[in-house]
Amino acid sequence: MAKRDITGAVDFPYLEAFAAGDAQVVEEVLGLFQEQAQMWSPMLKAGVDGWRDAVHTVKGAARGVGAHALGDACERAETEGPQALPAVHAALDAALFDIAAYRHETMLRSLKG
Repeated sequence: MAKRDITGAVDFPYLEAFAAGDAQVVEEVLGLFQEQAQMWSPMLKAGVDGWRDAVHTVKGAARGVGAHALGDACERAETEGPQALPAVHAALDAALFDIAAYRHETMLRSLKG
């Protein structure tokens, strides 16, 4: 997995600018996003009490890291209801894939430097 694998699900230049170019802040934010995603995923199911709160939380976190498609999918789920949750899962998976590729590339660069 490397930067070439990034699909565009996360706008990393947006996040880097938001963090004022501080790579350590970017790394910390992405790590937290990945950890929290593990907690959110089980809650993003139609029969789960609180799915709407989870979607709202994911929406804010997604927009904060530059995962615009995920934020949009969450907003649609808030409006359309639980039938939109599969799109949230797909967008979350895409964002997590991009984050893993970005973090992997960052780690490789740090080993070379």
